[in-house]
Amino acid sequence: MSTLSQTNPSRMISRWLVALAESFNPRQLASKARQLTLPLVGILVFLGFWHLAAPQVQTSLGAFPGPAAVAEQAGALWQEHQDQRARADKFVTMQEERNARMLADNPDAEVRIRSYPGAPTFIDQVVTSLGTVLAGFVLATVIAVPLGIVIGLNRHVNAAINPLVQVFKPVSPLAWLPLVTIVVSATYVSDDPMFSKSFITSMITVTLCCLWPTLINTSVGVAAVSPDLVNVSKVLRLSFWTHVRKVVLPSSIPMIFTGLRVSLGIAWMVLIAAEMLAQSPGLGKFVWDEFQNGSSQSLSRIMVAVLAIGFIGFLLDRGMLVVQRRVAWDS
Repeated sequence: MSTLSQTNPSRMISRWLVALAESFNPRQLASKARQLTLPLVGILVFLGFWHLAAPQVQTSLGAFPGPAAVAEQAGALWQEHQDQRARADKFVTMQEERNARMLADNPDAEVRIRSYPGAPTFIDQVVTSLGTVLAGFVLATVIAVPLGIVIGLNRHVNAAINPLVQVFKPVSPLAWLPLVTIVVSATYVSDDPMFSKSFITSMITVTLCCLWPTLINTSVGVAAVSPDLVNVSKVLRLSFWTHVRKVVLPSSIPMIFTGLRVSLGIAWMVLIAAEMLAQSPGLGKFVWDEFQNGSSQSLSRIMVAVLAIGFIGFLLDRGMLVVQRRVAWDS
């Protein structure tokens, strides 16, 4: 036992030293340096061009904002969020102290905490947009994946549904939004709704526009399952659900995730336009309000929103890629 306890740590240390030596391999260091340097150079060139070109573009609100002005407004928006949270905490604390006094005088008194009535900050609107896009994306996935499996398994269903897919796939969210708004207003009627109508409208619009890539890729992936695997399933007399679970899904997962990544990107793009028109309190509404505001800071704030939209879209795609690498057998 003592020999093993002495040798195991030494082996672990030797492995760590070997791994450390490999990580400092000149070829690997050069490769990592290129991977970091080239994107950094591209970003610096873009910032330099932006800094030089921005003052040359004159608008009714002044010169187009450069990187420094945008960074300043990003800091200002963050500070506004911090100040708003501090006021909200103070507002809740005052209510708690008042309720404590009321209960001390009358233990049977009815007390409650009201939410802070202040307008949502930029960070709050980012969170709202993320919640809306994920809800629409999940709903689209729940619809598209099962339907895509059925289409891929049955050529008759494929022939019947394919024309509808080709007709509705290119429809713009600006065309869907008025129809969705009217239907939601007529059907989603409640004295105490769980979700606001603007949220439901934006979510359904996102769903209608982003489900098609997942539907198409799922059906193509299912239809491309190896005939050998299908024949083995028939020989084993697997039930339909077992065949789908054991044969179809594992074989088509790479194509399904390709569709999911495309759908998530489309969902994020569609959401901004939907929020602008539906006036859902998200990033789209923030951009529209700043455009309507027309102050000297509006252009910089809109540019902050543009960069945030792009960066969040990048993170969403990277997150989906991480999930794909953990689930798909070909990654």
